[in-house]
Amino acid sequence: MSVDRILLTNDDGIDTVGFRALYDALEPAYDVVAVAPAADQSAVGRSISQDVVVHDHELGYAVEGTPADCVVAGLGELVHDADAVVSGCNKGANLGEYVLGRSGTVSAAVEAAFFDVPAIATSMYVPGGDDWWELEPDPEHFAHAARVTRYLVDNAVDAGVFDHADYLNVNAPMADGESGPPPTEHATIAVTEPSTLYEMDAEWDAETGDITLHDRIWDRMRTGDVPDPEGTDRRAIVEGRVSVSPLSVPHASEHHEALDGLATAYGSENDPEPIADAGSGAGGD
Repeated sequence: MSVDRILLTNDDGIDTVGFRALYDALEPAYDVVAVAPAADQSAVGRSISQDVVVHDHELGYAVEGTPADCVVAGLGELVHDADAVVSGCNKGANLGEYVLGRSGTVSAAVEAAFFDVPAIATSMYVPGGDDWWELEPDPEHFAHAARVTRYLVDNAVDAGVFDHADYLNVNAPMADGESGPPPTEHATIAVTEPSTLYEMDAEWDAETGDITLHDRIWDRMRTGDVPDPEGTDRRAIVEGRVSVSPLSVPHASEHHEALDGLATAYGSENDPEPIADAGSGAGGD
């Protein structure tokens, strides 16, 4: 299978710098059709809509919906003959197992996989303090992300990569010469697995009644104090390499004796004692 036509989407919005960086990298060699959110849809996961409004855009189509909406509308109607889906480039990395399900960028690739269409989700790691999200990136910042995405689109299908993976989750360093090599140099690719480290927590402000959610791993990444072992996506990106994780869509399912035993006993004389009537006990009639 060769790649001729690409559906390009993202979750930051169709008019963002990162989106245009990928479009400009792919368009010289491929028929690229944008089907991307009209506005920012970050962290919406695989949220889906029943109806979406679609507008013509100079790059293709702007959709008033989520990344998953864009892929379904695109592959189902607007670009049904697409050979591949590329999602990105996201401003901000998408690293770790726990992030995959909440990322709109990654979710677009997951949605494509259910259509049996090869997909690549690409994100750019932005180092810095708590205000990293305020960065107004230059196109040059996406040089590593755009270059490696083009390389993978050019070669991964013919190499048989998608015979073993449903989609690739790519995270590239920002091409600022500090968090990674400068734009004119190639960043090394590391084939990785998503980190399993989870450091989300919550802090309650008794005065306001608000609960603030924190992902503590970002603080550790800024200081280089990353406990993730070699071979993980987060370790690679902190060391200035491009992380490429080959991933599959189906959720793992494993039969085991404990659940098999409960299923067998259900409705039999071995069935555990029934739960008490919810209306009985203290406070009941």
